[in-house]
Amino acid sequence: MKTISLIFLIIFPLNIFANIYLYSDNDFIGCLDCGKYSSDSICNKYGSYGSKYNSDSIFNKYGKYGSKYNSSSPWNKYSSSNDVPKAVDSSGNFYGYFTINKYRSDAINFSRDLANIYDNADGDLEDVQEILCDAL
Repeated sequence: MKTISLIFLIIFPLNIFANIYLYSDNDFIGCLDCGKYSSDSICNKYGSYGSKYNSDSIFNKYGKYGSKYNSSSPWNKYSSSNDVPKAVDSSGNFYGYFTINKYRSDAINFSRDLANIYDNADGDLEDVQEILCDAL
């Protein structure tokens, strides 16, 4: 777990570690590193973007962004769609596609780690959310 935390700190240096947002098309689908109590956070299980019940949450396995079969989902390890969530900062700087497709050249730097989290959790998005959010 500490290794994953270290990886995130290396990827997102402290001066830009805040305010990494996920967008699909032009739709905001959550903040990656806003903290688990922020209403915009994907780590807030009671907020719109972290709830497993919200149709637009990446953690709703039946939703567009949570289904491992949907081409717009970060959990579809074969998707090369540009509808996969994009990670950007508040200035619009692009950090890559938030995906577990570790072969995608424009994937976020930690896509292999994200894929490992997903695989180690056997695709259970509640476990993925807990591990990912603890690492952030």
